[in-house]
Amino acid sequence: MLCKGKQRFIYKAGGNCCRWFSFYFKKQRETEKQSLKLTGMAAVDPHSFAEASQPRTTHVSLSLYLDFSSSTIHGSALFTLERPHSGPFSLDTRSLSIHGVIDPTSRDPLPFSLSSPDTIKGSKLSITLSNHSSFFITYSTSPSSSALQWLLPPQTFAKSHPFVYTQCQPIHARSVFPCQDTPAVRIRYSARLNIPSQLSAVMAARHVQRRSPKNDDALDVVLPSPWCAEGRVVEEFEMEQSVPPYLFAFAVGALGNREVGPRTRVYAEDVAAVLDSAAAEFAGTEEMIREGERLFGPYEWERFDLLVLPPSFPYGGMENPRMVFLTPTVVKGDATGAQVVAHELAHSWTGNLITNKNNEHFWLNEGFTTYAERRIVEAVQGEQRAALNIGIGWRGLNEDVERFKDNLEFTKLKCNQEGIDPDNVYSQVPYEKGFQFLWRIERQIGRPAFDEFLKKYIGTFKFQSIDTETFIDFLKANIPGIENQIDIVLWTEGTGIPPDACEPDSTIYKLIVSLANEFINGRMPREDEVDGWQGQEWELYLDNLPKSIEASQLVDLDSRYKLSESKDYEVKVAFLRRAISSGCKTYYNEVEKTLKGVGRMKYLRPLYTALVKGSGNEDSKVFAKTLFSEARECYHPIAQGVVEAIFSKHL
Repeated sequence: MLCKGKQRFIYKAGGNCCRWFSFYFKKQRETEKQSLKLTGMAAVDPHSFAEASQPRTTHVSLSLYLDFSSSTIHGSALFTLERPHSGPFSLDTRSLSIHGVIDPTSRDPLPFSLSSPDTIKGSKLSITLSNHSSFFITYSTSPSSSALQWLLPPQTFAKSHPFVYTQCQPIHARSVFPCQDTPAVRIRYSARLNIPSQLSAVMAARHVQRRSPKNDDALDVVLPSPWCAEGRVVEEFEMEQSVPPYLFAFAVGALGNREVGPRTRVYAEDVAAVLDSAAAEFAGTEEMIREGERLFGPYEWERFDLLVLPPSFPYGGMENPRMVFLTPTVVKGDATGAQVVAHELAHSWTGNLITNKNNEHFWLNEGFTTYAERRIVEAVQGEQRAALNIGIGWRGLNEDVERFKDNLEFTKLKCNQEGIDPDNVYSQVPYEKGFQFLWRIERQIGRPAFDEFLKKYIGTFKFQSIDTETFIDFLKANIPGIENQIDIVLWTEGTGIPPDACEPDSTIYKLIVSLANEFINGRMPREDEVDGWQGQEWELYLDNLPKSIEASQLVDLDSRYKLSESKDYEVKVAFLRRAISSGCKTYYNEVEKTLKGVGRMKYLRPLYTALVKGSGNEDSKVFAKTLFSEARECYHPIAQGVVEAIFSKHL
């Protein structure tokens, strides 16, 4: 391994200082634990109004009328609690109109109030219960729902029908239905989606049936929803396993599908070219599922279907159980996009099966999943491909540690997010530092022992939501003395990159980094040196180019290898970001096409940041603001907020 983390570590590696901070963190944690014991109650989640003293929701039965003409859902929700409760009961909402709360037995109204909105958490819905274990809410969403994107036909691939989809992670389920919107509360749910009959629906749940609407489907769904009107159909779903609310997901549009395996069907808009290319890209999915089962235990979710969404989807993928959501940018034509599928598949064990208790412990979802993804990739695509994946991640980790140099709290694995919008501090830190921590443990005890530990960990905590302390206690109990070999507190509560983090040790990785370092002297890679390179190799090369390079050098590189025209967005965006940073406006047309053509935040964030960061580039800032004003409505609300936050910081 090339252990170069030391140069990026925030604290000096000179023994006494590290030992002092380690001691400090341990004492701080002991004090916090003691305080919680004394109070008898801990906050459930800094991003939720849910209260630890109140019972948890166990099941929600939803009836949802989707009104495309007004970009609104009129809904009803029947809540079942784990035990009867008297007194106030709190739910999270955002931009919801609450029409009524009803006792489902007597049909009597129940008192409720809605607080003024908090900018991060939304509004608290407080209901007064009297020995109730269930209650019924009628409500409507807002066209500005932060989880929903309603697309007009011109914004879709086929250009013929509207489309709507959800993105509820991290705290956006509350804008689709009232809920205890924290991963600490796992729920089961059923849903009836009333939609136009020319459309179809998919959901992160088992499909029960498609049928005509019935009057008693939608008890008290508020008018003007003509539930049984002509031209409407009901799609019925059931999620029988408990999941955190952020995994609630559906999409509605003119959908088609292709079978790619015994447990996998690929869905997308019913456009032959889109479906065929996606089916080819993900043809190896069943092999990855089998490899995941070998490594991590049984696949508990029955189906592993994939939905390729329109270009505005803000993430590479979202691990919704039974129905993973994907950006079309992962359909690259060379099967390398399957690495995103490997990541979402790995979440079936780490994230969906075992979940972080709240977003302060997000690394438990993403660090474990990044590790699991790379094990699957290594088994299916080989060690060299996995090493490139680690190398790209290493670069991303260093960049995000630099990004948070003015707020080192967010370079910790376990970080304080009180009063923080989790969308604004989303980064590679929980993914890549979390991966590095687990990789460090693997190196210490050996892969066979670590594999045995992982299976036991997953088997012990499946269908539970846990925190960092729970993991550490389990780690110490099952690998005795590990805390004397690895500074666990420094890894989880220290800032920056610890000195025992490592780059991958791989021939192809070292060759690419070496070639990139030579670029500052005008040395471009020869065609024989890049023969056979795919997107990952070029992405790693571009990410490792020296910071100070001339615009003319980039133009020469592009004239030889056409990187600005790459169909792989990882390559295209890596090149365009370099071009912007070097002051090269030759490629602004390509920047405009990219920012207007896709809504994936992985691409929006670096390109908009490069355009507006720093002083002396007023033309670029004006260009960025104009672009955003023209493209804004094509972005998901989450992505809109991220770009606005970039502008707020730099303009």
